[in-house]
Amino acid sequence: MTQAVIAQLAALKSMSMPDLKARWQVLFNTAPPPYNRRFLESRLAYRVQELAFGGLSNAAQERLKALAEQVGPKGRSKRPAENFRPVAGTRLIREWKGIEHCVTVRVSGFEYLGQPYKSLSSVARKITGTKWNGWVFFGIKNVRQVSK
Repeated sequence: MTQAVIAQLAALKSMSMPDLKARWQVLFNTAPPPYNRRFLESRLAYRVQELAFGGLSNAAQERLKALAEQVGPKGRSKRPAENFRPVAGTRLIREWKGIEHCVTVRVSGFEYLGQPYKSLSSVARKITGTKWNGWVFFGIKNVRQVSK
């Protein structure tokens, strides 16, 4: 059985695009997507092995479903920004139009010029006079929580 799988995988490299698309139709029973050769080869190779040796375990499938539920459109996390908050007491400093602005992270909210604010966006609006995403304004938009 293993030799047959290896032969099928090796054959994918030498197939023409029309042959790859025909193979896709057979293995997936759907029309092939309009993607490049590299994608078709890799997905077909996975499918050949999946059919021969079995797919992901139930545990792996459940883990992937759980992870997918945490991700929204375009791979953005559905978790609220509060999960990514800096530690209370952290000072966020941003220069805007030649003036340095300092915001202190509190347990619940933020402090700017001695005034409490519920969100960084409200602080950014106070500083700029226009709507801003506070996380973007202060340069901490790419902070991600590490999975355990």
